[in-house]
Amino acid sequence: MQGINDFILAAAGQPWVLFLVLACCVIDGFFPPIPSESVVVGLSAVSGSSGAPNVWLLGLMAALGAFSGDNIAYIIGRRIGIQRWRWMRTQRMQGAFRWAGKELRRRSASLIMVARFIPIGRVAVNLTAGATHFHHRRFVALTAMSAVLWATYSVILGYFFGVWFEDNHLLGAVIAIVVAVILGIIIDRIISKVRGSVPLDGKNIPEEDAPTPPTV
Repeated sequence: MQGINDFILAAAGQPWVLFLVLACCVIDGFFPPIPSESVVVGLSAVSGSSGAPNVWLLGLMAALGAFSGDNIAYIIGRRIGIQRWRWMRTQRMQGAFRWAGKELRRRSASLIMVARFIPIGRVAVNLTAGATHFHHRRFVALTAMSAVLWATYSVILGYFFGVWFEDNHLLGAVIAIVVAVILGIIIDRIISKVRGSVPLDGKNIPEEDAPTPPTV
């Protein structure tokens, strides 16, 4: 365990870690399997317990990556649509796309802001916004705000647990990541319940009630 802690501490102090954060956050904007939350929250926890990496630079890279990834997803949706790749055509993703298309017409601003906190939800919303030609300047402004909020939330959450578990970098990072995942699920369910709609992850959408997927 001490060896793992030492490795994490050594890796966190390397300059390339910040570029890893940037890359993960960018890719996660249009490809959901990349765990950007885990990377940001985990490194923030290490920063809280060891001082490395620099927490301000970490937050900046996370926000910049999230903003870039969301807007890349918008461009992908606008140019190629939401059915080009196999992972887009899965039942779960198509359900999320149908739901996103419907909700963008109803409450676009709040949807884009909230979706950033839900991994599959943000990909579905970003791609669908592009596919339906949602106003680009407005999308840029909304994703800029949501990226800053998401990065701030992730860094603060990880940093708190890092300080709490100062003597064990690994334990602090693991607990912070688990809490982040749980909070993401809770946010998804609360928003869905308040709105009386389906979860942002697109599960369990009846075909007869779902709107037609947007076309390019």
